Amino acid sequence: MKELTIEHLKVVTEFQHVPGEQLQWLINQGETINIEQGERLFNVGEPVINCFIILDGKMRLCTVQSGKEKELRTLDTGQVTGYLPYSRATVTPAFCEALKKSWVFKCSKEKLKAGFAGHYELIEAMVHMMLSRVREFTSIQQQNEKMFALGKLSAGLAHELNNPAAAITRAAALLQKQVSQLPGLFKAIAALNIPPEKIEKISTLITHKTGTEPVSLTMMQKAKLEDELTDWLYDNDLKNTDPEGLVERGFTTGELDVFKACATPEALPALLEWVSNYLVTNKMAEDIRTSSERISDLVGAVKNFTFMDKNADRQLVDIHSGIRNTLTMLNYKLRKANINVIEHYDDSIPKIKAFPGELNQVWTNVIDNAIDAMEVNGKGNLEITSTHDGRFVKIYIKDDGTGIPEDIKQNIFTPFFTTKEMGKGSGLGLDVVSRIMVQHNGEVKVKSAPGATEFEICLPV
Repeated sequence: MKELTIEHLKVVTEFQHVPGEQLQWLINQGETINIEQGERLFNVGEPVINCFIILDGKMRLCTVQSGKEKELRTLDTGQVTGYLPYSRATVTPAFCEALKKSWVFKCSKEKLKAGFAGHYELIEAMVHMMLSRVREFTSIQQQNEKMFALGKLSAGLAHELNNPAAAITRAAALLQKQVSQLPGLFKAIAALNIPPEKIEKISTLITHKTGTEPVSLTMMQKAKLEDELTDWLYDNDLKNTDPEGLVERGFTTGELDVFKACATPEALPALLEWVSNYLVTNKMAEDIRTSSERISDLVGAVKNFTFMDKNADRQLVDIHSGIRNTLTMLNYKLRKANINVIEHYDDSIPKIKAFPGELNQVWTNVIDNAIDAMEVNGKGNLEITSTHDGRFVKIYIKDDGTGIPEDIKQNIFTPFFTTKEMGKGSGLGLDVVSRIMVQHNGEVKVKSAPGATEFEICLPV
């Protein structure tokens, strides 16, 4: 094995201006090792007890999430991994594997710590490495947090959009079928020779029924009406007429008698078939309109939710609109967890100057955590309340989930602190909330007990 020299260590950029005697001291404290391609320098969960410098070669750092490997970064010649001065890491969150044969310098944590006092420039250089590592890791984790949140929201949106889209597809197919029957029905109706005054009476009744909201009936009332209309149709030898459209619009037997009075017994089947076709066609068009509006509302909520704060200055923001958009984005997850949302908003709250996209992050992170806390119970209540006193707006987001244990409550706003299993969260959600509140000269507080956790978000008017 070749001998390690000071020049070898100077492949590390941060060591360029470290005095030679300090680098020689470092060499004397450690040893060099050869790592073959595919061999690991350390594994996930091992104690952080050594500092490693890649003198020659190439390695990669990977985490394992849900049984799958994910590459964090590659390490080239001159890069450092493992222990660094003042690092609080105790176990490795990733494994390090050689991509090709590598020559590595290894020095124990204990020996480095013992020499801190007499080697100022060396330690300063290594602390600089640690700070760069923290910044890089934080950036990666923040990006992962955003992608994780985006994944959850997009999954929910896919379900939310699928329902109205499927309804439109079904309604359009049935509408096409109904429209294809129109030529034959027109021919039959034209042959009836119904007098103009009776046509007017039929038109007035149908226009009245389709121009108003469908009658709201209980299951019992609907079943009773359907039985009555079915009996009427049978009594009038109209067994092939489907009563569903008539029931949907709340037609009574008395109103069917109006149709009967306007047509001869021979003409009545054709007349009611035309009426039934018209009602079904009208219902399909209404379903398409309702579903299209639902999709339009969802798209609007996405646009507002993903507002990217393009302007450098704060803008006037409607707090309630942002919260409602967030609830729309999380609606699928709320329904899946069987969570009831209770909203108590003070409508006199004025708009405040803020960055709307950042506030949406606050609502999303807090509400999403509340959903996770209630999900384990299979149901829950999410209560959102807004108040203001002229100087501050306060939003209270309360859930009846598992609560936050007292021994970890003080850590929930600490970066990378999480109680969720790997792959479920990075521990940056509430840190982001805290930083956004500081940026807005606001404050976030939490109080928690089993079955009652409440976040108080305070923003200046």
